[in-house]
Amino acid sequence: MAQFMFATGIENSYPTIEWQGKTIRQDELAKTNHYKCWRDDFCLLKELGIEYLRYGPPYFSVHTGPGKYDWSFVDDTFHALLEQKVTVIADLCHFGVPDWMGNFQNPDFPRLFTEFAQAFARRYPWVRFYTPINEIFVAATFSAQFGWWNERLSTDRAFVNALKNLCRANVLAMHAILDVRPGAIFIQSESTQYFHPDAPDCEANARRFNEKRFLSLDLTYGHHINATVYEYLLGNGMTADEYHWFLQHHLTSRCIMGNDYYVSNENLVHSDGSISTSGEIFGYYPITHQYFARYHLPVMHTETNYSDPGAIAWLKKEWANVRQLRREGVPILGFTWYSLQDQVDWDTGLRENNGRVNSLGLCDLDRNIRPVGHAYKALIDAWRTSVNEENTILTICE
Repeated sequence: MAQFMFATGIENSYPTIEWQGKTIRQDELAKTNHYKCWRDDFCLLKELGIEYLRYGPPYFSVHTGPGKYDWSFVDDTFHALLEQKVTVIADLCHFGVPDWMGNFQNPDFPRLFTEFAQAFARRYPWVRFYTPINEIFVAATFSAQFGWWNERLSTDRAFVNALKNLCRANVLAMHAILDVRPGAIFIQSESTQYFHPDAPDCEANARRFNEKRFLSLDLTYGHHINATVYEYLLGNGMTADEYHWFLQHHLTSRCIMGNDYYVSNENLVHSDGSISTSGEIFGYYPITHQYFARYHLPVMHTETNYSDPGAIAWLKKEWANVRQLRREGVPILGFTWYSLQDQVDWDTGLRENNGRVNSLGLCDLDRNIRPVGHAYKALIDAWRTSVNEENTILTICE
């Protein structure tokens, strides 16, 4: 794989939330009119010169029951992307599950999701790149630690159970996909976090948060954790046998570490134990160095964005961070502005159904290219040849 992956994504989150006394699904594909405008969205990729797309089926509506699938929408869209010669990074589970499955506390979720992932790989054999489960740490935290989504629980035990089920499903899906697509490569899009102490008495708490932030990748990649985190897992419902299963079944040889960075990814830890966003203090470059030093895997910057009027400046800053990492020998193989279109209600983390448009996309919801979209196209045109030559060297060195 010598070509640098300049990518975007089509935002396809679909968690369930409690809203005005009812359980509703926050389906971003519906909120952004993608179900109606997908042909226009794919045309925008060509206009922007983008050949790589993070995109997935609406898992909650495709997986209609055990062993049952409705592929109608997926057939239309994935065959269109194949004809357009867009390389898809298939995003198979993005923050939610079908109603009949319940939520991430369901012990059957890993098995059921694995069956779906393998069925998808059989049906679309040309797909090579996969993100089986998007942002596991965020999915587990928002659903089972913060009480915002899906099961809406707020305990360490619920968090560990969700994390365990999500990571197991992710690893099992990789094995199942490889059974039918031996050349598959897995790009695990994961949120890169950092926690800063707000005062000296917060140091210990911040250290615990900074150990916990690695858990989803530690389990997925079979990385040995320290005694404090191990005790935390076992004290909240994971067994020693379950932990050792991850050490025995990881597939790092087929993995690119996708990491996501937003201005909200850094946090302050306060004296009362609460956390709040700190804004950018370290930035993508040093935090990615921390993750690379831990796992020693090739990297892809799989998500970033910023709203107007600062979007173009943020794009240039993130790209400068990517360039510096590559200069220092980190094998970073791709960059993603996420997403293609503006998003809806992410200003509340999808906790509220206000219908508020967030101007985070390369294009607005009328499918007009934003200034940051034109800037991204210009960046791709300017750098494509140079970084592809560098990528050839990186591939040879791996």
